[in-house]
Amino acid sequence: MRLTAALVLVGAALVLDAPERSLAQQAPLPAQDAFYAAVRANLARADREQYRYAYRERRSEVHTNPFGKIGTGGTVTYEVIPGAQLGMYQRRLVERDGKPVAAAKPEVVDRRDQGGANPSIDDVVATLELKIRGRETVGGRECIVIDFAPKKDATPKTKQGKVAKIFKGAVWVDEALHEVVRVEATSIDDLSYGLGVVARLDEGTHATLVREQIDSSVWLPTSVRLKGEGRAMLFRKLNVDFVVEWFNYRRTLN
Repeated sequence: MRLTAALVLVGAALVLDAPERSLAQQAPLPAQDAFYAAVRANLARADREQYRYAYRERRSEVHTNPFGKIGTGGTVTYEVIPGAQLGMYQRRLVERDGKPVAAAKPEVVDRRDQGGANPSIDDVVATLELKIRGRETVGGRECIVIDFAPKKDATPKTKQGKVAKIFKGAVWVDEALHEVVRVEATSIDDLSYGLGVVARLDEGTHATLVREQIDSSVWLPTSVRLKGEGRAMLFRKLNVDFVVEWFNYRRTLN
């Protein structure tokens, strides 16, 4: 999903380009260069390692039929298993609205172009204005909080950079483990799909990405939520509360 990739890249961008300044009077920051280098290394490792894991994916269904249901409603759950070739997956529908689906045919998902080093990160870095806000505790974790907003003169080239340009928000980074924990973002412009013909979400749409530790050394996204209002097929009112959850991660490839 383009939004998920953009939010993860925002987290990476912030630790790549965050300014060095005092965060709080009560406690000094760790050594800046070492801290940011550790966070970058963790994000890069997660980007490489995620393609070695099987998992379940539960997502809201989105309806844009101009003569039928519009918006989000109901859920589907997939079993996703990596293939022998890195970036290739088999995905099979296993539940609809919490009820088992029998004998669904698996489909092949090709994500090979997303593996390895991510070239979009430089574009996201160039798109955002960054500012360290301070420290906050999130779920018992001491986090460094970094605010972001698009630069006025930004001209992003990639899809992820263009998505980042219409959001402002904050990233929470676990200070001890050097891991991005959460990204909260609000759109400052309309967000269009299908050139705005299929759907357009209005300014003020809110997005949240959560990352968690899924084994002894790797953190991966566990949920993303997009909530807002807009129009579908140009004329029908659209209310979206779109959620994707990733769970039951298990490593299947070495």
